[in-house]
Amino acid sequence: MLPEGFAPTPSGLHPARTGDAGQPSRAAGDAQPRPIRPLPDTLVSQIGGSEVVERPASALRELLDNALDAGAGRITVRLQQGGLDLVAVEDDGAGIAAAELPLALTRHATSKIASLAELEQVRSLGFRGEALASMAAVAELEIVSRRGEQPAASLRAEAGVVQAVQPAAGPPGTTVRLRRLFHAIPARRSFLKSAATEGGWCVEMVRRAAIAHPRVAFTLWQDGRQSLQLPATDDALRRLADVLGPSFAADALPLQARLGPLSLHGLVCRPTAARPRAEVQQFHVNRRWVRDRMLGHALRSAYADVLHGGLQPQYVVLLELPPERVDVNVHPAKSEVRFREPQAVHQALRQAVQQALAPALGARLAPAQGPAQEPAPAQPQPQPAPQPGWRPASQAQPAGWPRAPAQHALSLQQALQPWAPLRVEDAPPQPAAHAGADPPLGQAIAQLHDIYILAQNRDGLVIVDMHAAHERLVYERLKRAFDSRQLAAQALLVPLAFAASQAQMGALAEHAQAVAELGLDLAPAGPASLVLRAVPAPLVGGDLARMACEVLDELAEVGSSGLLQRRRDRLLSTMACHGAVRSGRRLSLAEMNALLRDMEATERSDQCNHGRPTWRQVSLAELDALFLRGR
Repeated sequence: MLPEGFAPTPSGLHPARTGDAGQPSRAAGDAQPRPIRPLPDTLVSQIGGSEVVERPASALRELLDNALDAGAGRITVRLQQGGLDLVAVEDDGAGIAAAELPLALTRHATSKIASLAELEQVRSLGFRGEALASMAAVAELEIVSRRGEQPAASLRAEAGVVQAVQPAAGPPGTTVRLRRLFHAIPARRSFLKSAATEGGWCVEMVRRAAIAHPRVAFTLWQDGRQSLQLPATDDALRRLADVLGPSFAADALPLQARLGPLSLHGLVCRPTAARPRAEVQQFHVNRRWVRDRMLGHALRSAYADVLHGGLQPQYVVLLELPPERVDVNVHPAKSEVRFREPQAVHQALRQAVQQALAPALGARLAPAQGPAQEPAPAQPQPQPAPQPGWRPASQAQPAGWPRAPAQHALSLQQALQPWAPLRVEDAPPQPAAHAGADPPLGQAIAQLHDIYILAQNRDGLVIVDMHAAHERLVYERLKRAFDSRQLAAQALLVPLAFAASQAQMGALAEHAQAVAELGLDLAPAGPASLVLRAVPAPLVGGDLARMACEVLDELAEVGSSGLLQRRRDRLLSTMACHGAVRSGRRLSLAEMNALLRDMEATERSDQCNHGRPTWRQVSLAELDALFLRGR
């Protein structure tokens, strides 16, 4: 018994092709092929609607974009059955005049662009012009709108048939109700998920819009029950915390910077809050949620030195650029963008996130013990020093982008200092426990099993993994020592020739300067081969051909490569691991306090080189709970 729709053939089972009347269609070699003919307008509209409106969430996104473009200060979303039965968006924006309502359901009719120049510098969210027309082709659509003091009017459409405009009652603004999505296209509706799944995606669309527009109040009703209410606020970081929840906000660090023409803000979670899955990873470019591999690569690069294993960082980053520096017309669903200077954006974003993650413990923890402080306004941030011979270099630096300041070279004695063992006489003088402010990590009181340092601070008990902490301290010193001086490339005794793809050959031609600044002497050796004559000295050995190919692949994909820096960091991490104090070594109180003060002054000292935490705080409240004090 064969499944329905399959017919036997000499070579096996293949689906039987059917024509309009359910009869098998003619094969490619038949004598009378079907003629070419235009499709009916109704079918064209339904095909276009299926492209623009894939599911209730995509329809909701279009309606939210229109409401925000209309200048709404308050938006209410109502869903029935996860949006399968109803998606309604109410706003208090500018509204639509009654005479213009029929045009709103005409394909390629819009008030948001009027010329090619405006299309190339889009400042609105919904600009494509066919979203409402597409919805009217695949669902029941009703618009009730009122502009200013003009009378309100309504318009209904179903399966592409638009009815006459009717008088209505309503406040200024617009309400759009979309009912029974794809009810006239059963095959398309059968691909939708359950009401709970579709509703979850709709909720995510509201959350994304709320993140990008904190000055707009959002309310969400699901099946008659209010599930989300976000009041308007001028504090963008407060809105992020309200949307993402207290658990996310508790582990998040504020990100605010202005780098050349790029302004960015958001929340990036501490590495210790990383999760096995990418649960919260969002980018918004000019208040538009996007997916972008280059931006994702920049974030992964910023976290690469502090994450443990395959854990995923959690973040929400909003970027603002002049419209002429970003193209939003590259994807039908408006979920992808193209940057005019991708390498500069990549480097600026990576450096800004690294700065947010890098503050030393002393600078980050000390203010938390005083009065709460408001986030500092976005302002130019000092940039980390360049890494000669290793930095993912761009070609000519675009105008308006800042250049990183030079860093003074370390002396040989300073460079070798990480290898010196901890000594009491090297420890800086420690203030008395009662004098001055209590240091963030407190004062050492004991060593547990020659593995952990126990310290007392104002909040309670601090537990430090001494090997993991010292490993990070040594690692950061080694990186500073290497980054502060030019590392000469080492010529290979025998130049290495290897095959390369056309994409890799093109990447070398386009990014020749960047390849040279990475310390690679790489040149074409034929139409499909390359020759490698020199590499940075610490990386001699291993599969150099594969390394060079991976660098070129990364350059072709995101415009920059951090592969050599990552390999260098792995080498320095190994050196630091062997140079750090080992578990089982007995330390004096002075040595323990020296380690604590060094942690407070060192960047990224929250995690060891492998991403594991180096210290934990146990509060007095937690200790009291262990012993049932106060009950």
